[in-house]
Amino acid sequence: MVINIALFVVTVAAMEGVAYLMHRYLMHGPLWFLHKSHHVRDRGRFELNDLFGVFFAIPSIILIYLGTHGLPLLLPIGLGMTAYGAIYFGFHDVIVHRRLSHRLRPQGRYLQRIIKAHHIHHATREKDGAVSFGFIYAPPIHRLTGQSD
Repeated sequence: MVINIALFVVTVAAMEGVAYLMHRYLMHGPLWFLHKSHHVRDRGRFELNDLFGVFFAIPSIILIYLGTHGLPLLLPIGLGMTAYGAIYFGFHDVIVHRRLSHRLRPQGRYLQRIIKAHHIHHATREKDGAVSFGFIYAPPIHRLTGQSD
């Protein structure tokens, strides 16, 4: 049980690194043709960028399946990937971009920093020039904006 919990927690944390690398080097690189739909102001209910959610779900589904069919250590990894996806959706799509209507006004320095960093990321509408590619971690705002303390 301890190993499963550790694998789950490590996977959730590691997914931030995977998401950062994917966002920085693929989404703002060769897969920009899909991701740019997320950087335009007038987007509809769905955007091409949403296909990344499907893409990222496939490995977690496979790991969960294999984890329940003879390879039990893969289950907490698949569940950790799924948990990261749920955190991403709740934070990024619901809280930051308000793709679902709500009245939440996030408080606290951590949430305010993450939200502001994401808005700074969206200050560019182009493939290049963006900063802050993480989703649950962001450097201090003064580092993103080039301002001193």
